[in-house]
Amino acid sequence: MKPLFLMLAAGLLAAPGAEARRIGQLEFTPCELAQPGTGATLRLECATLEVPEDPTRPEGRRLKLKVGLAPARAAEPAPDPVVFFAGGPGQSATESWAGVDAGFSRIRAKRHVVFVDQRGTGDGHRLACALPDPQGGAMPDSAQLRQMASDCLASLDADVAQYTTSVAVKDIEALRLALGAPTLNLYGGSYGTRVAQEYARQYPQAVRSIILDGVVPPGLALGSEHGINLEAALKAILGRCSGDDACRAAFGDPYRTLYGLRDRVRATPQTVAARDPRTWAPRELRLDEAAVVSIARLFAYAPETAALMPLLLHEAASGRPEALVAQAALVYDSLSAQINHGMQLSVTCAEDAPRLSRREQDEALILGNAITGVLLDQCEVWPKGPVSPGFHEPLRTDTPTLLLSGELDPVTPPRYAEQVLADLGKAAHLVGKGQGHILLNRGCTPRLAAEFIDKLDPEGLDAGCLDVLGPTPFFLDHNGATP
Repeated sequence: MKPLFLMLAAGLLAAPGAEARRIGQLEFTPCELAQPGTGATLRLECATLEVPEDPTRPEGRRLKLKVGLAPARAAEPAPDPVVFFAGGPGQSATESWAGVDAGFSRIRAKRHVVFVDQRGTGDGHRLACALPDPQGGAMPDSAQLRQMASDCLASLDADVAQYTTSVAVKDIEALRLALGAPTLNLYGGSYGTRVAQEYARQYPQAVRSIILDGVVPPGLALGSEHGINLEAALKAILGRCSGDDACRAAFGDPYRTLYGLRDRVRATPQTVAARDPRTWAPRELRLDEAAVVSIARLFAYAPETAALMPLLLHEAASGRPEALVAQAALVYDSLSAQINHGMQLSVTCAEDAPRLSRREQDEALILGNAITGVLLDQCEVWPKGPVSPGFHEPLRTDTPTLLLSGELDPVTPPRYAEQVLADLGKAAHLVGKGQGHILLNRGCTPRLAAEFIDKLDPEGLDAGCLDVLGPTPFFLDHNGATP
């Protein structure tokens, strides 16, 4: 007779081929998980976790959070599953899973991977507010931004103060108890690293291991260094083009082109007749500062899109802006479909805004104070929820921890992981050469992550296989790089 916890972990209470799989108190049934703004879709298993909106009032409103399960391939999975925390803040775990699924392929050989929509996202009582639309004309001013936040707040049937990270991690503990798991292995990407660290701080005995990918230090006010981090990444990415004979011959100095184009369209925006990048229908788009900044910021996240930047900038500066504005519209539409801006405000207004300020030294940078300005304006009217004691203090733990960074990450550079590493007792930091934001899907990282979770020996990992990573060759025309 197998121990009960093994039967639960393996889902053996459901007969082979049955529609439902029971793990602990949760019943998982087949479901389809799609990533908004993309064509990515996966068929996995889903359940519902019910939690109180206000943990101090368990008799009050209840939230039904959607839980996803990527089941292990083993007949008897290990009893301690991996929990995936999405980024943002504002991304749904079940909606973003399709983009990270491949990175967990080796881990799923022995363990289930479980992920729950953080309250305020997905089916977890979504707090959806409109993002300022750069394609709609001039960016809203401070008064308009405050009004947008007020209007959204009035439209939501929620106590938005109860959607902070400190409250949300209580849902993860409720998930662990519902699963009957003795401990959890945590994986967080980007903002998800903040969630993982806060859960480990509040429930240290419940954590077996931690992977932090694109690390956010607890003491960092999110948004405070976006401008300087992006600038450093752009100098490295576009500087590599200037140092390459073929790229320099085709595009000259793309870093200088970026600023020249930004200044020109800031002074004189123009309407561009283009084709919608998804539907191919005619669409009028704007070549303005917002479009240029969108390309510079979001294309720096991954080496594949970074490889397109010099070409897009050169084409736009040469009077052929159609490709740049179409790509800017594509990335904005995808981002706005994936981010629940109301939940983002509930997190950042409580946890970050009190320590944010517009920085004069950032004004001339390509990103400027745009993100900080939006947050500070909208947080003036957004309720502030609870933040736990010690929230901004370093996480000090001997729990085995693996930190992952991309060398050219424009938002969470490797130095952030080094800050966190300094307070960890049993940890290692791996950096992917030429890579951007989030490393798990890259090269041999899935194997290294699985080995770390199995052996709990971060310093013993042989990460030499990462040495083959590097930046994607630049596109010299729309057919790609020189063969």
